[in-house]
Amino acid sequence: MGLRKAPDEIRTMARAGRVVAEMHEECSRAVRPGVTTREIDRVAREVLTRRNAESNFLGYHGFPAVICTSPNSVVVHGIPDDTVLCAGDVISLDCGAIIDGWHADAAITVPVDEIDDESAQLIEVTRASLASAIEALRVGGTLADVGGAAERVAMDAGLAMVREYVGHGIGTAMHEAPEVPNYRTGRGRRHRIRSGLVVAIEPMVTIGSPETAVLDDGWTVVTVDGGRAAHFEHTIAVTDDGPEVLTLPG
Repeated sequence: MGLRKAPDEIRTMARAGRVVAEMHEECSRAVRPGVTTREIDRVAREVLTRRNAESNFLGYHGFPAVICTSPNSVVVHGIPDDTVLCAGDVISLDCGAIIDGWHADAAITVPVDEIDDESAQLIEVTRASLASAIEALRVGGTLADVGGAAERVAMDAGLAMVREYVGHGIGTAMHEAPEVPNYRTGRGRRHRIRSGLVVAIEPMVTIGSPETAVLDDGWTVVTVDGGRAAHFEHTIAVTDDGPEVLTLPG
């Protein structure tokens, strides 16, 4: 169930994770009314260059940018372009980096200026969903426990969890086994969590229907009903002492 990583490999992934955290910090500061998503991507590129890190998004199956920018009803995989952000929007920023061949991947959702209460709740519930899933990522548990913990938070708040897109193992490739669903599933019970496992957990929560569609660009995933979505993700290593989040600021 996924290749277990050695402590030195996890330390290298944590270095990549700190770059991702810096990308989040810098890109979040750039989010404001009037800015384009392409300009936010440029900020992320500057961080990668400054930290001598590679992008794991750019060129991935042809993806044309170093981050995904997903505003409002875009769930994931939004392509940075000339879209202008407006006050009251929300936007998810999915960032990744490679250091010495080892990957890290994480996402946050941030407000554009002042947002309504419903959108603020969406962001906080999705953040809490990720935190609950991370807490369940412990030696001896299963990935069903992780997915169930994530889904429970969303359901208790009256929100919905997207099921078509899930978390994943990560290491020398951005996407490795195992899949990490954000909901309780029977196949998750077969995946026992062991020390050394490194995964990216990434709940995507919607205000309305969790059904999604892909736009004609082949990348951009949107809610079918136009409802807003939020996305939070961390790269986490399983240790004997509990989960270690690798995509936090240094």
